[in-house]
Amino acid sequence: DIDPRSLAAAMAAALIDNCETVVRGRRDAVELVVMGLLSGGHVLIQDVPGSGKTTLSRAVARSIGGDFRRVQGTADLLPGDVTGSSMWDPTYQQFRFVPVPVFANVLLVDELNRATPRAQSALLEAMDEAAVTVDGESHPLPDPFFVVATQNPSDQYGTYPLPEGQLDRFAMTLSLGANDAATERLVMREQLMRETVVELRPVLSTGDLRWLQLETRRTHVA
Repeated sequence: DIDPRSLAAAMAAALIDNCETVVRGRRDAVELVVMGLLSGGHVLIQDVPGSGKTTLSRAVARSIGGDFRRVQGTADLLPGDVTGSSMWDPTYQQFRFVPVPVFANVLLVDELNRATPRAQSALLEAMDEAAVTVDGESHPLPDPFFVVATQNPSDQYGTYPLPEGQLDRFAMTLSLGANDAATERLVMREQLMRETVVELRPVLSTGDLRWLQLETRRTHVA
């Protein structure tokens, strides 16, 4: 019989290795994002545009074979664009809840700090309770539910600072940093040929991930 702890470590390593095939030269960042995923938390990535934040998020999503959705932070983003809203259904003569991107296993919120504080607040309940409340009715989110948010440096035009309550919803904040010249040339050659992340195959199922998260919770850290 295989020891559960050894199996969990092997599965986590396979997830990291799979992501690293398209996220070049960022092993530490990939490991941190996977740590956030396995701990049941969420991850905030801060760096300049074009540093690979979105590619890393999509690589994690494709590696676990879950539903993936994306929300682009903009100044005109509304809370209902994140959580969903009730719409009138003329067929049944009643309001019907229409879910939107937040109902996914992996949600990428790109450039979160470009959204207004009102739109940012739409994620608070989802990230803390894995549910959203619309018109007084609570709607549970898929399990697992993992948010990867990216933000631009605060000195860039059109950004809104994230309040403490929002930052507390993230298990960790990290920055990717710059690649060396050789890695940058490799990334450019690969991306000129094709978008490599779309060819990534899953190494875990959502069921595997749920088990892995439970095994992570059983790990005692004194």
